[in-house]
Amino acid sequence: MKAQGEKNNIIRDFLFLVLSIMIAVILVKTGVLTSLLTSTQELRLIGSLIAGIFFVSLFTVAPASVALFEIAATHSIWEVALFGGIGALIGDLIIFRFIKDSVSEDVRWLVRQTKQERVLSIFRPKFKWLISFVGALIIVSPLPDEIGLAMMGLSKMKTSVFIPTSFILNFLGILIIGLFA
Repeated sequence: MKAQGEKNNIIRDFLFLVLSIMIAVILVKTGVLTSLLTSTQELRLIGSLIAGIFFVSLFTVAPASVALFEIAATHSIWEVALFGGIGALIGDLIIFRFIKDSVSEDVRWLVRQTKQERVLSIFRPKFKWLISFVGALIIVSPLPDEIGLAMMGLSKMKTSVFIPTSFILNFLGILIIGLFA
């Protein structure tokens, strides 16, 4: 009976992921996200925070980066990076908690079903730090945060370690955007 419940969780998580992607694509394609980010630019702190939240997703990073660039061009780069970093932390934390709490259990269930325990051995304690480190490098790079967050979540990184790590990495990424502005 437990196996059926875990299978239902996989279906639920997959549907949630598909719905999230659809919403993000609709926000970008209809211009709603761009309008929202443009309208909040006048309120530099709130605009930076909102742009930071959208800065972490593959589907919304482009308009968020443009908004952060434009806000940083006319306001303090440090304020933009600080509030954008806080917003990015909020966005990352939502994704991270979903991956850590739900998706990692789905992956473990799928691996058990295929009896490929060797795959799970990657996530054993001796490699957790390496997976988390590579995930951090991906977050600070131009690659989508989702990949790095998945690596950190699947390695069961503690939230108390993730929060400052995510903030610092996103702060630096947004600061670099601001320096170009």
